[in-house]
Amino acid sequence: MSANIEDSISTKELYKQYNWFSEKFPPVVQNAYDNFFSENFKLEFIGLSKNINCLLKDEYCFVTKIKIDQEYDMFFRLTEKVLDIILSKILGKSNKKFNINNISELEAKIITTFNGEMYDILKQYINQPDSTQIKRTNFDMIHLTFILKDLDENVKDTGKFIVTLPFALLSPEMIESADDKFTKDDFTQSEVSGKITIGKTRFSMYDLKNLEKEDVVVFEDSDLESLSLNILGEEMTINVNPNMDLLVPDNENNFGGNDIMPESKNLWDSIEVDMIGELDSVKISLGDLKSIEKGLVVDIASLYNNNVTLKVEGKPIAEGSLVIVNDRYGVKITEIIAGNDNISSDQSSDISDENVNEDESYESEQANEEEYNDSEEVYNEGKESEEGEEDFDYSDFELEDENL
Repeated sequence: MSANIEDSISTKELYKQYNWFSEKFPPVVQNAYDNFFSENFKLEFIGLSKNINCLLKDEYCFVTKIKIDQEYDMFFRLTEKVLDIILSKILGKSNKKFNINNISELEAKIITTFNGEMYDILKQYINQPDSTQIKRTNFDMIHLTFILKDLDENVKDTGKFIVTLPFALLSPEMIESADDKFTKDDFTQSEVSGKITIGKTRFSMYDLKNLEKEDVVVFEDSDLESLSLNILGEEMTINVNPNMDLLVPDNENNFGGNDIMPESKNLWDSIEVDMIGELDSVKISLGDLKSIEKGLVVDIASLYNNNVTLKVEGKPIAEGSLVIVNDRYGVKITEIIAGNDNISSDQSSDISDENVNEDESYESEQANEEEYNDSEEVYNEGKESEEGEEDFDYSDFELEDENL
């Protein structure tokens, strides 16, 4: 029995019991605040939990512990924000920032008295303890969390008020469906949307810029007997029967990202990127999806409308129809999506401009260096003359006009 204490309140049980807690306790807690604090606050029930740590992260609380008997306790926790809201309303707003560590005896007395009143109201829902039961642990406590706010619209702050009850002393009702329950077979005709990827290949920027209609892109990373299906972020493999009517001859217009790039191309043209082929979104029934998960081989014609989008880094660059080239899937391009070729040209132009700027910068540095050398020579010439050494005639190194 003690080995199962930690799991004595399962999450599934809480789901079934939530309505009972939400119907019983919020009205009682709201009435307690209204009677004690003269209808100044609004409370909203937001959570039912068996873990207090997820409710109070980095928050200080004023805690009142009230003993039910020798074995069981009830707790009331008011966060620092709630204390500030309540005490500011009851005693007036202080000029100093509220600090829970500096709470006065009067303020503590007000909150403790209120929690005592709350206990007297809530104990009607608490069963009498069974003296034969073992001592329960904190895992058997259930935490009801409320958000409190001032009814004054000018006060924007909110805080948490948490009531902790011993679950063993409660008798929550569980919700059971009165009607027939659904079965898995009731949803076999329901449909979900998914994306099918036919393959991937590496492409140079040079080849990407030169894609044209009627070109055929071959996906080196593809398999005629399988495709990749993505549903809600989950990937799975579809076993398919390829339609060989899609077979086209392998000719020189095919692109696979492996064509030899002409010499003297710039750095931009040599960059390679991954290109994928993706079919239009498809709808698959849950019945078919279940069959696919079991490894059933399906007819590829039932999964697509033969329209494929070519994408690079998630961005569409072209569209086409599905084909088969040798033992790989491919796409025969029917449309180049506007803007992508211009982007490539602009980016290529940017890199070329950078090269031009580098050349201009290099020429400028050369000119500056020559000016510096000329200045240094004039300086040395004067220095050597002063020391009486032989003067050099620099005119000997000047080029004649006819040599230019």
